[in-house]
Amino acid sequence: MAMPGTTTAWRGERRTRLVTTFLLVLFLAYTFVPLFYLLVSVTKSDAELFDTFGLWFARDTHVLANLRAIFTYDGGVYVRWMANTVCYAVTAALGASVFATTAGYAFAKFRFVGRRVLFAAILGAVMVPHTALVIPLFLLLSKTGLVNTPWAVIFPSMVSPLGVYLMRVYAEAAVPDELLDAARIDGAGEARVFLSVTSRLLVPGFITVLLLSFVAAWNNYFLPLVVLSNSNLFPLTVGLASWYQQASAGSGAEALFSLVLTGALVSIIPVVALFLMLQRYWRGGLAVGSIK
Repeated sequence: MAMPGTTTAWRGERRTRLVTTFLLVLFLAYTFVPLFYLLVSVTKSDAELFDTFGLWFARDTHVLANLRAIFTYDGGVYVRWMANTVCYAVTAALGASVFATTAGYAFAKFRFVGRRVLFAAILGAVMVPHTALVIPLFLLLSKTGLVNTPWAVIFPSMVSPLGVYLMRVYAEAAVPDELLDAARIDGAGEARVFLSVTSRLLVPGFITVLLLSFVAAWNNYFLPLVVLSNSNLFPLTVGLASWYQQASAGSGAEALFSLVLTGALVSIIPVVALFLMLQRYWRGGLAVGSIK
């Protein structure tokens, strides 16, 4: 015979599980419904986007026609936008990861004057919204003549205060001080210690910052919108937004809405592929950081 207190506790635990499951289902729907809408929309013609139910597939698929359209419209400018986005994201992600790794390692394993003040300033920079810095960045870039060049997008994207914080936490947990002391006793300089010993231990954290920086640069919209005026330099975010504005204004609306939706779906494929390839490193980096 079950005790009254045990029954009450079991009911309370069951109620908690039901509420948690319900909230997770809502979060799952909020996350995947937009993606499902993109998948559905790619199968439809321009007219069917407005004449059929938005969350179900068309009777006659138009996937190939829509894909052909985005790669041929306006002289194939979508391909150029894709190449620009890959260039911006890869360069910015690699730069941000290298800078964050070296800075995080220095903050974790070296003691120098102003260390706490500098790290506090970096933590403060994490709290500043990126959009608040775009106008000052534009003024600074205009003074140096970098406006309307790829570097106007790449250089600011290489700065990752969050990446520095994550790498400091990871380096403190993943790099034993005894290992560094042993390498120094053997006569290795600080550069060799970092490149030959420490860098291998920091790979999971490096990949984590790389993924976060890549996604941030890939999805960057406001900064390229402000610093770029040449459409041949646009990333996908700004290019697709320009197509959407043309469609909303009534200039070729029936053709451009399908282009925007199909282009948006194609644009997420490289990000998903990168996550699938590097997820084991990413999970490892996050796990060590959370334990710390």
